[in-house]
Amino acid sequence: MMAKVLTITLNTAYDLIGRLPRIELGEVNSVEYLGLHPAGKGVNVAKVLKDLDVDVSLGGFLGKDNQSSFSKMLAERQFPDYFHRIDGATRINVKITETESNVTDFNFQGYQITQADWQAFVKDSLEYSKEFDIVAICGSLPRGISAEQFGQWIQTLSEQGVKVVLDSSNQALRAGLSAKPWLVKPNHRELEAWAGQKLNSLPEIINAAKKLQAQGIPNVVISMGEEGAIWLSEKAVIQAQPPKCQNVVSTVGAGDSMVAGLIYGLIHHLPQKDTLTFASAVSFLAVSQSNVGVPDPALIPPVIEQIKITLLDS
Repeated sequence: MMAKVLTITLNTAYDLIGRLPRIELGEVNSVEYLGLHPAGKGVNVAKVLKDLDVDVSLGGFLGKDNQSSFSKMLAERQFPDYFHRIDGATRINVKITETESNVTDFNFQGYQITQADWQAFVKDSLEYSKEFDIVAICGSLPRGISAEQFGQWIQTLSEQGVKVVLDSSNQALRAGLSAKPWLVKPNHRELEAWAGQKLNSLPEIINAAKKLQAQGIPNVVISMGEEGAIWLSEKAVIQAQPPKCQNVVSTVGAGDSMVAGLIYGLIHHLPQKDTLTFASAVSFLAVSQSNVGVPDPALIPPVIEQIKITLLDS
C-alpha cells in the first residue's frame, strides 16, 4: 500500500507572479502578468504530487475573508481539506522574476493566529495526522505562532511516529530542526543562515550539512539552484546536477517541486539516487513555467536522462 501524504501550510498565500527584464528602483516598471494562484509552500507541494498521480491531503490555515479561490481549487482538484478557517484574510505574495532569473519577493502580512486558533489546530492536527505516513510541513510562520510553539508541535508529531518532512526558513527552520524531523530541505542560503557563515564551496556546504545531520536528522537535502542538490542520508552523500535551463520563466515553486519529487520517490521506494534524480527533474521543469505543477509527466523522463548523479561519500 502506498504511503499516505499530508501537507501542512500554516501561512498560506495568493502568489501574484510577474516577469520583467530588470527591476528599476524608483521607476515605473511594466510587468508581464503571469498569474494569481492559491499557494503557500505546502500547497505547491500538493499540486505537484497531485499532477504525479499521488493522493495528498492539505491542512493548515486559511483566512475566511478571501478563501473562495482556495476552496474552488481544493474542490476542483479533489484535495481532502483539513484547513482551519480563521478570521482575517490570507496574504498576497508578489513575486517578480527578472530575465537573469533572480526573483524578488514582496510578501504582505495576512491573518494573525490567536492562541485559541492555535490550540484548536494543534489538537485537531495531532489527531488527523495519525492517518498519514508522511507529513510535509512547509513555509513560514504566520503572526501569532512562536518558533517555540512550532517546534513543540513538530516534536509531538514526530513522537507519534509520522515521518516529518520540513521545508522552512529563519526561526521556524531553527525551531523545527530542534524537533529532529525525518527529512529537511533548506536551500544554500538557508543553510548559511543556520551555520552562521558563508559557504563558498561544495565541501563547505557538505560539512555544514553533516553538522546538521549529526543533530539527529536522518535525511538532509540542500538545494543549490543551478548547481543542483545534495542529499545526505544515513547511507550516502550524493549530488544531482541538472542541465542548464535555456528558458527560465519563473523560479517560483522550484524548491517546492523538489520536495514533491523527493516525497514521490520515497513513497514509491525508489533508491536514493533515483529519488534525487527524479526530484531534480521535477524542479528543473518548474522554472520553465509560470504556475506550479507538472502539466505533462511525459516531460520528466527526457530531463532525467540529462541529470548527472555523483556519489560524494558513502
